[in-house]
Amino acid sequence: MRFIEDASTAINIIRGYGSGEIRINEQSIREAVIVSATDLLLEPGVHFIADLGAAQHARILSLKPELVLIGSGARQIFPEASFAAQFLRAGIGYEVMDTGAACRTFNVLVSEERRVVAVLLP
Repeated sequence: MRFIEDASTAINIIRGYGSGEIRINEQSIREAVIVSATDLLLEPGVHFIADLGAAQHARILSLKPELVLIGSGARQIFPEASFAAQFLRAGIGYEVMDTGAACRTFNVLVSEERRVVAVLLP
């Protein structure tokens, strides 16, 4: 799926996704990624939702989100409950959806200047 181009280059915008690829700004990414409005952190060791753990949790928290989106691939798959619980205990919103829905939601929230962080599996 392709999205309408936005002239803003100051923030990360997801331009498209599909076929094992996520396009953020002009960069094509074929591995898991943690993305915020200003940061892009590749996660080459994360291939499945079950691979999410303490390292990713720490990287996400370092971006100081108010909401965390998990894009789990072609279909919605939930990480371990303990992974979500860490965000909920910290008062951070947490949602799991398929990657397409997470990409669309991320773009909307970023355009509203919300402090959102998305973990996206292609």
